[in-house]
Amino acid sequence: MSTDPFGGLAEHARALAAGETTSEALVTGALARIEATQGTLNAFRTVRAEAAVEEARAADRRLAAGERLPLLGVPIAVKDDTDVAGVPTFFGCAGDIPPATEDGEAVRRLRAAGAVIVGKTNTCELGQWPFTEGPAFGAARNPWSTGHTPGGSSGGSAAAVAAGLVPAALGSDGAGSIRIPAAWTHLVGIKPQRSRVSVHPYDDCFQGLTVYGPLARTVADAALLLDAAAGAHPRERFRPAAIDASAAARREPGRLRVALALRPPLTLTGARAHPEVRGAVTALADALARLGHDVEEARPRYGLVGLAFLPRAAAGIAAYADRHPDPALLDPRTRSAARSGHRLGRLVPAARAREAAQHRRIGAFFDRYDVLLTPTTAVPPPRIGSFDGLSAPRTDIRIAAACPYAWPWNVLGWPGVNVPAGFTAHGLPVGAQLLGPAGSEERLISLAAQLEAGQRWYEKRPPSPLGAAAVGGTPTP
Repeated sequence: MSTDPFGGLAEHARALAAGETTSEALVTGALARIEATQGTLNAFRTVRAEAAVEEARAADRRLAAGERLPLLGVPIAVKDDTDVAGVPTFFGCAGDIPPATEDGEAVRRLRAAGAVIVGKTNTCELGQWPFTEGPAFGAARNPWSTGHTPGGSSGGSAAAVAAGLVPAALGSDGAGSIRIPAAWTHLVGIKPQRSRVSVHPYDDCFQGLTVYGPLARTVADAALLLDAAAGAHPRERFRPAAIDASAAARREPGRLRVALALRPPLTLTGARAHPEVRGAVTALADALARLGHDVEEARPRYGLVGLAFLPRAAAGIAAYADRHPDPALLDPRTRSAARSGHRLGRLVPAARAREAAQHRRIGAFFDRYDVLLTPTTAVPPPRIGSFDGLSAPRTDIRIAAACPYAWPWNVLGWPGVNVPAGFTAHGLPVGAQLLGPAGSEERLISLAAQLEAGQRWYEKRPPSPLGAAAVGGTPTP
């Protein structure tokens, strides 16, 4: 009754419903892989071993009684910025953090769909950086090359899925934190429309920048997890019209007008796409053209969208830092960002008021095009430790140069999907993002699924971390 750990979320759910395996077998298998790879990948901050096995046995009894739910008995992971009852929400920090008293709304919905939460994955401190490293837990490592970062801030979730520890995981995205690690670990990552997935009890998270969303190896698995997690808490006032992501993944997108934009928004860093990233994304644009889509290069009018991002992001960090029971334990860069957040907090109302004008200006681009295609990052995955010892300003400059493409869509609150775009000559994954206007998840998911059918990126797997003793090995995609 064994099931391929790379079989995926939908396959696990199907096998359970058909009686071909048990939840206990799937969950104990996931727990064994997590334990075996903690020293190599360090993907998890907290593992719910005993509780998850008990929940798996309960799921098996429900399955035996004929109950069927979309994820009944399937093991998944969630990022450690998400509340799970009885487990601390460390959010990448050191310190004595009390356990959460109840599940966050997204976790409650995943449990209602039958999922078994096996643990919480590592994230950088307060989710600020596109690398998952810190003194509280060490470094999460990329399964494709353990000397490199899996990205961040959902790096633990990405590493866990890419290595086959779990079939899918929940992440969060406040400036690309789902899409960046998905790009650097060869995954599909969906940043949904703002409010598609509840962030309660952290309502209006990071001044509306942050959303929860799925990471998975296939579009269908990511869509299934999105459907299971989606929905608002009663206290949340923003409620976008419901979608059926799974149906979209099975549907042809029709002929679309696709704009390829290789130049990033203004970051004042002189950021340009690495030649291998540029080549991979251009090749993906060619694949879209061969599928019959109208593809041309274009430049969105981003304007000074960064002026709306910085106050909101800094204020969000300050709000989280202020809740920490011992701020002295935080990284000096976090404390610097928090001080900036307190100073810039007065600018947040004006920054948020600009959003309507930004929607009109950038939204006009979608009068001519249906989808925007850009690199997800400007560079391949950096090596572990690349950002060590940098000051807060130097870290921010390096981040802005490496990852200039993703964050504007957080300001806008609109959806985006990372899709694998291939590998560098050294075997490091890179990605591309499909971006759309408000409420366009179904179109983006349909297009991603059409690409996947031809590219078959899910067939490529990283070297097995179970046998990897050395750090810094070379991947063999």
